[in-house]
Amino acid sequence: MLLSEIFKDTNYKLTQFKPEQIQAIEESIITKDVKGKITPYLICLVRQKEIKLTPEEAIRQLYALVLNQDYNYPYDRMQIEYGINHGREVKRADIVIFDKDKTNAPYIVVELKKPKLKDGKEQLKSYCNFSGAPIGIWSNGDSISYYHRKDPNYFEDIPSIPRGDQKLSDILEERWTIADLIAKDKLVTERKSLKDLILEMEDEVLANAGVDVFEELFKLIYTKLFDEMQSGRNKSRHLEFRNYGDTETELKNKIQHIFEKAKQKWEGVFTADSKIMLTPSHLSVCVSSLQDVKLFNSNLDVVDEAFEYLINKSSKGEKGQYFTPRYVIDMCVKMLNPKEDETIIDTAAGSCGFPVHTIFHVWEQILERKGLDKSHLFTLEEKPQECTDYVVNKVFAIDFDEKAVRVARTLNLIAGDGQTNVMHLNTLDYERWDEKTGSEDGKQAGDRDWIDTYNEGWKKLKKLRADKNNNRDFQFDILMANPPFAGDIKESRMLAKYDLGRKPDGKYQTAVGRDILFIERNLDFLKPGGRMAVVLPQGRFNNSSDKQIREFIADRCRILGVVGLHGNVFKPHTGTKTSVLLVQKWTDDKGINPRLDDYPIFFATMQEPSKDNSGDKIYEIETIPAKAPIYRTWQETFTDEDTGEEVTIDRSEIIEEGHPEIKKPLVDIHGHLIVKHDLFNHEGLTQDGIAEAFIEFGKKEQLSFF
Repeated sequence: MLLSEIFKDTNYKLTQFKPEQIQAIEESIITKDVKGKITPYLICLVRQKEIKLTPEEAIRQLYALVLNQDYNYPYDRMQIEYGINHGREVKRADIVIFDKDKTNAPYIVVELKKPKLKDGKEQLKSYCNFSGAPIGIWSNGDSISYYHRKDPNYFEDIPSIPRGDQKLSDILEERWTIADLIAKDKLVTERKSLKDLILEMEDEVLANAGVDVFEELFKLIYTKLFDEMQSGRNKSRHLEFRNYGDTETELKNKIQHIFEKAKQKWEGVFTADSKIMLTPSHLSVCVSSLQDVKLFNSNLDVVDEAFEYLINKSSKGEKGQYFTPRYVIDMCVKMLNPKEDETIIDTAAGSCGFPVHTIFHVWEQILERKGLDKSHLFTLEEKPQECTDYVVNKVFAIDFDEKAVRVARTLNLIAGDGQTNVMHLNTLDYERWDEKTGSEDGKQAGDRDWIDTYNEGWKKLKKLRADKNNNRDFQFDILMANPPFAGDIKESRMLAKYDLGRKPDGKYQTAVGRDILFIERNLDFLKPGGRMAVVLPQGRFNNSSDKQIREFIADRCRILGVVGLHGNVFKPHTGTKTSVLLVQKWTDDKGINPRLDDYPIFFATMQEPSKDNSGDKIYEIETIPAKAPIYRTWQETFTDEDTGEEVTIDRSEIIEEGHPEIKKPLVDIHGHLIVKHDLFNHEGLTQDGIAEAFIEFGKKEQLSFF
């Protein structure tokens, strides 16, 4: 019988275990007919008696095997279902390892009964507190967590548990380089996301810490990004964002010192006098949660997801502006195919997903042109000067949410090696930009703090205006955006500036959807021949009342394509059905996109939901077919002592182990899970999708950017 059969319809999985460990347990299974039902049993590794193999027991046996084989703990130091006194009640811990010297004192407690981390951690904390064990482990066979009980209130993450021949201090004081962080990245080894860890920190300390959770976690992520970058550019350097056995006060001073250096390198995100406000004990727990996570990879999606959660939690969703999933962004970038010499802007930038992924797309072109490989630490290492120049001179972003702008600036400051053109402005209300920037004629002074932070980017943005005295029209090659849907614009002052602020009869409307004005505003940013990808509510494409909008777009642009996104894409924030509109502005008859009366349009609909109805991502599963063992066979001849006759017998031995069919999550080159969608082929690991079909269409239609 296979363990996958036993785990069917449960929350337990096998991803934490090696195929040979799974096989060893499966080979020891005995099946019995119990009241007409085939029931699995085996001999317990620890108790050495026959037991019924439930899903929970199977995980227990596997983990006992791991403790023995991978950590060198003998079975005689373990006890299964160890009784722990909870006042008058006795609770049973799944596995307890006893101290080597004090043989009746619990040293490590393992909790496997609760499939969800939050429940499991609470159970584990109570077991450790009542038994006095300093180390705890929780696992459901898929995710895993290791904790050091510092005192009853605080359980700190540790990267692993000590082996049978080690002390806990050996684990805590081990110095790490960036190579160690890559090899032991908790997101890969423990199958967690940065969002999971943030939720855990909130439960553990942040909810009661009396601080702004967004601000304090932003400071820590910002500081850790800086520390990783320093080590990425000096591979022998020891990471500093770690607790190497420091006292809590020493650790806080060390982290604050790194934060100060990060503020000097990446200006305009935090004020010069900002400090980390967490208490030393709270900070210690947060550092232990984050220190084993590699934030940098080839596309910064690890940090993206964390910031998306933090910003949505603190403000973003109220304005109807939701972060665009990174797979939707990547599809748009592949379809518009930005080039090294082209300018790009996102006018509703959020955390800057469209600009950042455009940067990666162009960087790959530059590296390919120069014959350089794209490294595993693509975003972290120093790149050719052309890569930095592109970010500094060609990439722009605007958003009206100040927290989102600071996040976006952080990601762009990294890409631009300390420089960025991400600005805090209201895209739609361009008439009032002078209040921030100061007017050209000097009659309006501007906002001094704004100018100190954003003036370098503003000077470059001004150069792209079509009229140097007006902030309406610009000359961008590419615009990509997901503008906010919620809320109407009702100010007559603003509506008077937009053609779409009027009814077909020319009279002004009293209220216009924010996303409708964004369509017109975005087209103002593009030069003739410029192209745009924008996420819009599905209704704009088929509501009869929106006919005027469709005619407005068709009059100014060639409609390249429409991609219908699945209704789950923006869950859990909203179930609004959306589509991506791709257009290219008409040019004169001799330009790159001369006006046509009739032309084909690319239409596609996303079939894979990519998320379930709760908004949780669905991941690709890889199936490794069952493999039979390979035997070496031979014959041996010997003389029978009793009869004196020669006897030949067949002999065999296994020279290559087999295994049952294995289903496991498909991961990318970083070991990160791949979302199941049909928008494009992910690094050659999945099927071609909508983007590849559009590229083929674009080449056939001889579009200017293919």
